[in-house]
Amino acid sequence: MTHEIAVIPGDGIGQEVTPAAVDVLAAIDSVDFDFVEADAGDAVKAETGEALPQETRDIAADADATLFGAAGETAADVILPLREVVGSFANVRPARSYPGLDAVQPDTDIVFIRENTEGVYSGIESEITEGVTTLTRVITEDASAKIAEFGFDYARQNDFDDVTIAHKANVMRETDGLFLDAASAVGEDRGADYDTALMDALAMHLVMTPEEYDVIICPNLAGDVLSDLAAGLVGGLGLLPSANVGEENALFEPVHGSAPDIAGEGIANPSAMILSAAMLLDHLGYDEEGDRVRAAVESVLESGPKTPDLGGDAGTDEVAAAVVDAL
Repeated sequence: MTHEIAVIPGDGIGQEVTPAAVDVLAAIDSVDFDFVEADAGDAVKAETGEALPQETRDIAADADATLFGAAGETAADVILPLREVVGSFANVRPARSYPGLDAVQPDTDIVFIRENTEGVYSGIESEITEGVTTLTRVITEDASAKIAEFGFDYARQNDFDDVTIAHKANVMRETDGLFLDAASAVGEDRGADYDTALMDALAMHLVMTPEEYDVIICPNLAGDVLSDLAAGLVGGLGLLPSANVGEENALFEPVHGSAPDIAGEGIANPSAMILSAAMLLDHLGYDEEGDRVRAAVESVLESGPKTPDLGGDAGTDEVAAAVVDAL
């Protein structure tokens, strides 16, 4: 069976790390891929007036999965609609430490399960009068229960013991109160062990004792912020992959952005993008192949070559080639 994969490099280092991930996927002999490249981002908007052309939307919608690199100034105009195109309701962000790297917290192994459709990212903003703006935060019971179900399922399927529900219901009593109630009800119905934590206090505990946490179920903004915090514990954003999961389709992207300060220099760390490709393999049912890719990345992270962000002097292509060799 051949799987059609939409490949959207986007802007900045997305143009460099995305081909690296494609090379790794292409090196897996047991899976057949048909890669279809599409455009999105700043350069496309400058040329066509649209950051996410309809052709790109159609390619992503029709594909079995999508690999996306990064977007620059047009990020909100690209990634949010792309997530809608694939029907994504869950954002999965693993953050773990790897041997051979100078991590702030070497015992970190956490997966953030982030609600992906609402919260403050619903896009409902307005200007009441000059100098006064508002943002409407949308939380629904259905979406909150759905992400909790996904999170508890993920923990069970991946043998994680601890589930934590992050919230700020002591201040946002109606919105996060509803999120907390709906997510807790899912845990109660399943007879699952879980904890709840105020997201600000949780941020402190993640820095001090990340080993106490396995799976954290979060509202949209909290998941975004807390997962980036966790990146600092393990060695940086260049190590964090993510999956945007829908009922049938999915989109995979590194957590890092377009990094315009190093774009075009060929030194971007491709690890997060390649690890995102490993999550793509999992999504398509190729768990063994996904594990092989993760093992290959871990081997290279431990023994080198390494990109400058990890203390080495290797380029993106050299690291990608080393991962292919490790496979």
